[in-house]
Amino acid sequence: MLQVYYLDGIGAVRGLMTQIRVALLGGFTATGPQGRFLALPTRKAEAVLGVLACRAGEPQPRERVTALLWGDRGDRQARHSLSQTLTSIRNAMAGAPDPFLAERETLAINPAMVSADVIEFIALARRDDRASLRRAADLYRGPLLEGLRLTEAAFDEWLSQERMRFHNLALAVLTRLAECEAAAGNATAAAAALERALALDPLSEECHRRLLQLHLERGNYNAVIRHYRDCTDLLKRELGTVPEPATTALYQQARARLQSAPAHEPARAPLPASDATPSLPANQDIRFCMTSDGVRIAFASSGSGPPLVKAANWLNHLEFDWRSPVWCHLLGALTRDFRLIRYDERGNGLSDWKVEAFSIDALVRDLETVADAAGLERFPLLGISQGCAVSIAYAVRHPERVTCMVLHGGYAKGWRARGNPAEVARREAMQTLVREGWGQDNPAFRQIFTSWYIPDGSLEQWRWWNDLQRISTSPENAALLMNDLGKIDVTHLLPQVTVPTLVLHSVHDAAVPFASGRELASAIPRARFVPLDSRNHVILEQEPAWPRFLEEIRGFLTSVGAESTRRSAG
Repeated sequence: MLQVYYLDGIGAVRGLMTQIRVALLGGFTATGPQGRFLALPTRKAEAVLGVLACRAGEPQPRERVTALLWGDRGDRQARHSLSQTLTSIRNAMAGAPDPFLAERETLAINPAMVSADVIEFIALARRDDRASLRRAADLYRGPLLEGLRLTEAAFDEWLSQERMRFHNLALAVLTRLAECEAAAGNATAAAAALERALALDPLSEECHRRLLQLHLERGNYNAVIRHYRDCTDLLKRELGTVPEPATTALYQQARARLQSAPAHEPARAPLPASDATPSLPANQDIRFCMTSDGVRIAFASSGSGPPLVKAANWLNHLEFDWRSPVWCHLLGALTRDFRLIRYDERGNGLSDWKVEAFSIDALVRDLETVADAAGLERFPLLGISQGCAVSIAYAVRHPERVTCMVLHGGYAKGWRARGNPAEVARREAMQTLVREGWGQDNPAFRQIFTSWYIPDGSLEQWRWWNDLQRISTSPENAALLMNDLGKIDVTHLLPQVTVPTLVLHSVHDAAVPFASGRELASAIPRARFVPLDSRNHVILEQEPAWPRFLEEIRGFLTSVGAESTRRSAG
């Protein structure tokens, strides 16, 4: 049984235990108990369920349904075709109770047996609280019945009108959600909602202006300038117009403020403060660079001393990480000894979210672009999780620029490339959960996800991890990233590594098997391997492994740096 929702006569959302779940937004799918996929025999069967669900389950005249789907046939033949289609749907439900409330002249889906995402979407869209609007935004995964094509002209016209109705409703949901998030001080989530709205309607100058205003209020003046130029190019190309004066005024304000800002004071957005976590470092400088394939990458520099470049890993946000009790202790420790250069890889954090793939070549390109933009000549690399494979590939391509590598919780082969059937099944199930529940305040989902990465984390750390999911990327990007990371295989590069390498790995790491870390250390020439007594993929400050983890990294980087200085002097 599935916990779902339907719209009652007064517009309230009520829970029911139903057996069939129908999804229409972004394409048709039907699932039964335990999420079992149900295949309907014809596209018209899918269309019948779509027609009935799109009016919130209200009874529809049979005449209307037959006219839409069998309009070119006689009345009796059309009614017979409808009856046959209803029977085929019932048969596909594999013996479940009747999914329809069928009367002589009307027809409706049975809300006790069938739920539909469009019904829940309509109900949630009528509310103004953030939780409801977030859920509504998550439900809109694409055009109504995407990919469905019939030869009936009446149905095609109906479908076009309904798609526009839900499209406009999704736009309204996203713009209201942006307002609610901004009012609550959650500027990053507000920007993400506006970005999604612009993906639906790129020519909405009102949405562009709201996003510019948001960037301006956060002090992201470079983002205002870049976005204004993109908006100007788009309006000129598509409509032959220029931005309205109110839009241009925001751009001019950003230019004026940027010119008057001190060179050492970067533009950044305030995040919710917490007594338990540090504030953003005073000298964090956020800048942007462009990869060769046209993706804007955000990178930051903080701390003082010799440079240390941290490759991006699963879930990063240059600002939010500093507030997080999952990451702040590591960042704080490293910036005491080094000038730490970090970046949000494509599809994450402050970097561009509109990307189509996350191949290993694309991820290495991100690192190459940041290293060049930061003006670095030779530097050590820190890789965590997926960042290890990226660091290895970079070090093999550019051995003259890398002094040494620290690799923690890494792998040469992604989960799909490792080929373990049980792990592949778990990861594929996780991809489904990401698409369905990413960023929601769902304790069950949060527990499943965090149990892989920080099983020994505190409730506070789990909460921050859950927030990081919602803020750092979209459900679509997360699922794409998971899929492409699974294909990574840099095994052939390991013997080609020529720089000193330290490999650390938690003995009981559930996210990446301990054997993967051991494989890295054994295949990289002269690598040193340090097992850590931990179950966490990310070493947390309160656990006994943390002091050793930090001591090993500091000692290794210091010794390699001293050796490099000695050789240069000699």
